[in-house]
Amino acid sequence: MSASKRPILQILRQAPRQTSSVRLPNPKFCRQTQWESTRRIYHQTPRKAQAAQAAQEPTVSSNPALSFPCLDAVESRSESLQRRSLSGPEPSYATGDHLTYHSKEPFLLDWGGILPSLDVAYEAWGTLNAAKDNAILLHTGLSASSHAHSTEANPKPGWWEKFIGPGKSLDTNKYFVICTNVIGGCFGSTGPSSVDPANGERYATRFPILTMEDMVRAQFRMLDGLGIPKLYASVGASMGGMQSLAAGVLFPERVGKVVSISGCARSHPYSIAMRHTQRQVLMMDPNWSRGFYYDRIPPHAGMKLAREIATVTYRSGPEWEQRFGRRRADPSRPPALCPDFLIETYLDHAGEKWCLEYDPNSLLYVSKAMDLFDLGLEHRNRISAVRADNKHKLDRLVEEGKLMAAADSSADLCSLTLPDQPYEEKEETATLGSDPVEDITEKGPPNDLVAGMKPMATTPTLVLGVASDILFPSWQQREVAETLRRAGNRQVTHVELGQDKSLFGHDTFLLDLEGVGGSVQKFLG
Repeated sequence: MSASKRPILQILRQAPRQTSSVRLPNPKFCRQTQWESTRRIYHQTPRKAQAAQAAQEPTVSSNPALSFPCLDAVESRSESLQRRSLSGPEPSYATGDHLTYHSKEPFLLDWGGILPSLDVAYEAWGTLNAAKDNAILLHTGLSASSHAHSTEANPKPGWWEKFIGPGKSLDTNKYFVICTNVIGGCFGSTGPSSVDPANGERYATRFPILTMEDMVRAQFRMLDGLGIPKLYASVGASMGGMQSLAAGVLFPERVGKVVSISGCARSHPYSIAMRHTQRQVLMMDPNWSRGFYYDRIPPHAGMKLAREIATVTYRSGPEWEQRFGRRRADPSRPPALCPDFLIETYLDHAGEKWCLEYDPNSLLYVSKAMDLFDLGLEHRNRISAVRADNKHKLDRLVEEGKLMAAADSSADLCSLTLPDQPYEEKEETATLGSDPVEDITEKGPPNDLVAGMKPMATTPTLVLGVASDILFPSWQQREVAETLRRAGNRQVTHVELGQDKSLFGHDTFLLDLEGVGGSVQKFLG
C-alpha cells in the first residue's frame, strides 16, 4: 500500500459509523452551498487555480498549461467593478440630455402589471407645424436610446444620424421627427432600473412583463401630452418595425403611414430561440443575482456573451467572409482557446464594448416583449380579455390613489414550471422540406394574421426586407406585405434588397443610406 493512501484509510477508520436513521440534507442549504461554491470557482483567477493544481500534482506535465487572457480580462473587470461598487452606484446608462414626458396617471400593462406613473424619454428634430399633422414617430431597435440624431444639448452622433436632417430620409424641413426610449429600457424611460414609487427601491425583477403594444401605448400617451392627435407616419426598423406595425393596428385612425423595416408581424421560432440563449447566458451569470444587482457588480460577463450571440445574428455570413475570412489575429503565434481568429476578436470586442452600456434587466424584459409579439387575431383577443379582467386594478388605483394590496397582486406571480418530460419531436408537427416562403406564396398567410391586421386595410405601408438578414429573414417581410394585401390594403409597397444590394444582414437598416434611406424618403414623399 502506498504511503499516499494510508492517511485516507486512517481517516475512514476513525470516522463514526452512520446510524440507520438517515437525515436528508436541507435542499435550500444545498442550493445555497452549491451557489457559494460556484461563486468561489467563478471568481478564482486562472493563475491561482493553476498554482493550486501545481501544489497537488508535483509531477511534471507533458505540456505546459494554457494561459487564458480572455478570462483574466473578465476577472480583472470584476475586480475593478468590485472596488467601484464600494465607493459609487450602478453605472449610468444615460446617453446624454433628452426630454422626458412624465405621466402621473397609472399605466395598465397587457399582462396585468401596473406602473403607478410613467416616464418616456424622447428627443425631437424639425418643427411641429401649426396643424400638428407633420409628426413622424421613429421607433428604436432593442437596445437603442432616443438619441437617433445629434442635438444642441447632446452633439454626440445618433444611431440614425445620417438618415435624419434637412433633405434626408426623414426630412426635418418637412417633418417633426420624434424618437423615444421604450418603456422597459434604461435610457430615461420607466424600466427595471427605475425607482418604484411604492417603496422607493428599484423595480429590478419586480418590474412587470411587457409587450410591444405596451410600449406603443406609452408612446401614444406621450403624443397626447404633446398635443399631437395624428402622426404623419410611424417608422421603425427591427424591433421598431414591429412597433410601427403595432401602432398601425392599435391606432389606425391616428397613423397616416407605416414604415416597417426588417420587422415582422409575429415573432418566429428562430429569433425567439436566439433571444432565449442570450437571456440564459445572462441569467446564469452569478452576478445577475436574480435581477437585484444594482449598486453591486453587474453581470458584465453574461452581458458580454449575450451581445456576442446577438452580433452573430446581426450581420451576414457573406459579409464576414469578405471582412475576415479564415484569417487569424496573429498567424505567427500558436492557436489559443481564447479569441484567435479575426472573427472571434471582432465578437469579443463587440461584447466587451457593450457589456456595461445597457442595463441587463432591460435586455431581459425588452427581448421577452419581442418574443411575445403576435398581431394575429386570436392572440389580440386573448390579450384584450386579460386587459379587461385586470382593469379593476387600474380603476381602484385611480380611485384610491394607492397600490393594490399584496394579496390582490399575488395571483399575478409567475407559477410556470418546466414539464416533467422533455420535449420530443413528433412526426406530425412538421413536414420535412417545408419552406415558409413557398407556404406564403402558395397558401398565403394564415387567416388569423390577416384578420388581426385588418385595421391597417387603408393605411399606406412600406415593408422593406433584406435578403442577407438571418434574424428577420426577408420571407417574414413578404408575409407582412401579403397579409396586408389579403386584408384589403391596396397601398402596400414591398421592397426587398438582394445580396447584390446589401451584405450587411440585419444591420442594413443602420448602414444603407441608398437602399433603405432612399426607399423611406421616396415613400414618405
